[in-house]
Amino acid sequence: MQQPENRSRKYTSLFTDIDDGRIKIPDFQRNFVWSKEQTARLIDSLIKGFPIGTFIFWKTKDKLREVRDIGNITLPDTPSGEFTYYVLDGQQRITSLYAVRKGIILTRDGKTMDYKDIVIDLSADPDTDESVVYPDPPPDCRTIPVYELLNGSLTTFLSRYTPEELAKIEVYQKRLQGYDFSVVEIADYPIDIACEIFTRINTGGTELTLFEIMVAKTYDLPRGFDLAREYERLIDNNGAKEKDLRDAGFETVPASTVLQCVAMNVGEGRVRRRDILAISRADFIDAWPVVKEGLFYAVDYVRTHLRIPVSRLLPYHTLLVPLTYFFVQNKGKSPTPRQHKLLTQYFWWASLSNRFSSAVESKLFQDRQRMDAILRGEQPDYRGEELNLTLDDLRWRSFSTGDAFAMAIVCLYAWFQPRSFATDALVKLDNSWLKVANSRNYHHFFPKAWLRKQGFEDWQANSVLNITLVDDSLNKRTIRARAPRDYMEEFARHNSKIAETMKTHLIDDLKDFGVWENNYERFIERRGQRVLEELQKRLNPDLQE
Repeated sequence: MQQPENRSRKYTSLFTDIDDGRIKIPDFQRNFVWSKEQTARLIDSLIKGFPIGTFIFWKTKDKLREVRDIGNITLPDTPSGEFTYYVLDGQQRITSLYAVRKGIILTRDGKTMDYKDIVIDLSADPDTDESVVYPDPPPDCRTIPVYELLNGSLTTFLSRYTPEELAKIEVYQKRLQGYDFSVVEIADYPIDIACEIFTRINTGGTELTLFEIMVAKTYDLPRGFDLAREYERLIDNNGAKEKDLRDAGFETVPASTVLQCVAMNVGEGRVRRRDILAISRADFIDAWPVVKEGLFYAVDYVRTHLRIPVSRLLPYHTLLVPLTYFFVQNKGKSPTPRQHKLLTQYFWWASLSNRFSSAVESKLFQDRQRMDAILRGEQPDYRGEELNLTLDDLRWRSFSTGDAFAMAIVCLYAWFQPRSFATDALVKLDNSWLKVANSRNYHHFFPKAWLRKQGFEDWQANSVLNITLVDDSLNKRTIRARAPRDYMEEFARHNSKIAETMKTHLIDDLKDFGVWENNYERFIERRGQRVLEELQKRLNPDLQE
């Protein structure tokens, strides 16, 4: 890589390059937020010859997603075959100066700002230490708009200003147009290094995410590809005919997971940050529609075969990465009965082993090989990572939406399609009701407040085996802190199918499970046995059938 080059640029040269499309602001820069007051102070500093800091440009022929409009001005494309100079540092300053030069009109928070209003006080001495530039014309003062100073003609000035004012105008023109802007150019740097430079010099800002970098890197105007827009459409297509994840109840799938889905299906299939950054624009764009379709197949599989109706129930969003890989490589075909058992086994093994709590990238590469085995109809190799659950692993495991093991148990509850205690209707599970452990769909069957009165500690009351999935109204308005026997007797009077209803919660017999005696320890023991039985079926499928 070449060393950075220090250059100086004149005002006219700098802004001619913007007008010609050579200098661009990459889209990962924050929006233009400087006020007219800040812009006026900047112009005043130029007039006084003060240093205003260095602009850092990245010189490249890569085409990134860029800012295309500033206020009412549309910026042109870079001429074909020429270098683009992307602003890595100095965006607010250079945009402010450009806004004044072009007389841009901006609307921000419902307020219109006209940069033609920024003026120079012609009654002041050009060499005064006081400010001579104002964001708006002060009353009873002879001024000239900076926009007019930079763009007006001598003929216009002669007819409107006195000789003394014309002399000052000439001074201000020379100072602005002759100002030497300090510029550092970096050339031939890969995009990830350029973005690292941007992050380091903007230490007060937020580090660029991998997704933001890939949005910039994969932008392709001729092919009509914009990753930011594609991801938005993937999540929510706003009623268009094309399907989206919101309609499937999986709108919380993060952009990082989608990038990993693409990476696992390109090249060697590694999903480390450097591997994702190494994917070429063409390869990424080519893979996108295929991987997107594979992701929809994976989501459909999770919803129908694993019966997980919404994404917030997933122990890890990362689980969608190997599943997407399977469906991409299987070219959309339905899994065979044997493959279905093996995929189910993998899902529960990964979830209950807290597999993706660390070293996610290397484990995903290993699991790609496991998916390859399943694609061949073979049993993946789990040697050294076998999972042998006992009742002790379940009994007092705390419930937390951040614990993959606990959420795997909740996924098991969801598999049985729980029904309302009150009406036997299906319980509606919704992402907005499943964010945290005290959200609406989660109910402690033995209420925590009631257990506290019986002498149980909160950690005992919060066992995942005490969790049921219910409707919001049931939780807040009917059950509250009542003893299980009391509220279940009330439900039994109105729900003639109460025994069958409770089986959908893995509570097979209200008496045997200790509900009628308000026996919490017996409830935990019996429900734990029932949950363990179901987990063993999934972890140890009969592959001979």
